Amino acid sequence: MSGAHDAGDLDGRLAAAAALADDGQVGAAIASYAALLHERPHALEAMLRLAGLFVAEGNLAYARAVLLEAATAHPERPEPAGLLGNVLVDLGETGAAARAYERAVEIDPEYRLAHRGLAVLAERAGQPAEAAGRWRLGYPDGVLATSRYRGTGPPVRLLVVSSALGGNVPLRLVLDERRFAWTELFAEAYAPGTALPEGALAVNAIGDADRCARALELADAVFAQAGGPVVNPPARVRATARAANAARLAGLPDVVAPRARLIPRATLAAADAGARLAAEGFGWPLLLRAPGFHTGEHFVRIDAATDLAAAADALPGDDVLALDFADTAAGDGTYRKYRVLSIGGALHPLHLAISREWKVHYFSAAMAESAAFRAQERAFLEDLPGTLGARAHAALLRIAALLALDYGGIDFALDRDGCVVVFEANATMALVPPGDDPGFSYRRPAFDAALAAAQELLVRRARDGAQNS
Repeated sequence: MSGAHDAGDLDGRLAAAAALADDGQVGAAIASYAALLHERPHALEAMLRLAGLFVAEGNLAYARAVLLEAATAHPERPEPAGLLGNVLVDLGETGAAARAYERAVEIDPEYRLAHRGLAVLAERAGQPAEAAGRWRLGYPDGVLATSRYRGTGPPVRLLVVSSALGGNVPLRLVLDERRFAWTELFAEAYAPGTALPEGALAVNAIGDADRCARALELADAVFAQAGGPVVNPPARVRATARAANAARLAGLPDVVAPRARLIPRATLAAADAGARLAAEGFGWPLLLRAPGFHTGEHFVRIDAATDLAAAADALPGDDVLALDFADTAAGDGTYRKYRVLSIGGALHPLHLAISREWKVHYFSAAMAESAAFRAQERAFLEDLPGTLGARAHAALLRIAALLALDYGGIDFALDRDGCVVVFEANATMALVPPGDDPGFSYRRPAFDAALAAAQELLVRRARDGAQNS
């Protein structure tokens, strides 16, 4: 009887922790799973759920640690290795991810999640034939995967189309299993005639026009077959490729969009590369970046023509983006990058990062060390028009209107004249929760408002689509 009692107790504690997570008390749920694992160090379900919460919170290093331990403690189960592969893909550790997926398939040759992961890696490696075989194994009943629904009333049904290459709209936090039931489809796995869910709102989650050109073309075919309205139509996303986007945004009043040109990498290695760039109007310093990458990856500043060849050689791909460097440094030498989301046409401030380096990202900025910086961010989040001024606010509205994305974002700074200097404007902007540090609690209302707006957008568009069908 003790075994049955123990099993019942475990189930009850798992259910209680899950209820905390469902109620939005993620920190308490994590603590509950951690306490359970302190008593039962290798309870697999608790380990998998704890890792899932870490992933949802963006704590991928913690998720990896939990899944590594789970894979060691349960070598007979494929789930820890397969889920570990997913985390490693998100961390950019593709070799380790492949080994994790392969280990999961060794344990269970029919484990679908691992085959799907290997299909994604094959697509990214430019191996479509290998990918096709893995897609078939990953989706033996068709190329669609359906989420679990845990709500009490009728769900809002979605068809979410993503790219296996990444560069997708980050919907992990938006798609709440208590409100939405969604069917997922990788565009690369689609074949004409694939059975699509009826009555579902189509959501294009492919956000990177530079990386995912082929996936956007395939998504057009998916949505043409599905019929009905589409959130973030592929044509609008396609227009946000960095070079083309910079050209069209530069024509807006009070907007500065640094020029961007896609240049063959071999051209930058030539002896006259500096002269060629100068003939096109580029000066020094100059920025080079590999298209299709974000968060500062493969993105460098060049201060002289003599550094071009070495810098270009270190970047991946056949083509490189050359961009004008816009010096937005403040008088004290600090740099700022604001992020605003455009959701259903309304602007939502998300964060302000202040750094002493020209390449600004929130995760590497100086926010934690400066109360004054946090005060500036708080003012921006609580009063965007008042902080930026009417001129910059109007410019942001013009940018959002030109993008015409249902969900998108703008990363920008202000120059000395108060104009908006656009660093990036597209659909791949992430909603990242502020975490549990009380020093950043002021960020929570803005995050919650943006998250609620994204969810309400999907609910509204699904309702309108159902009424018009």
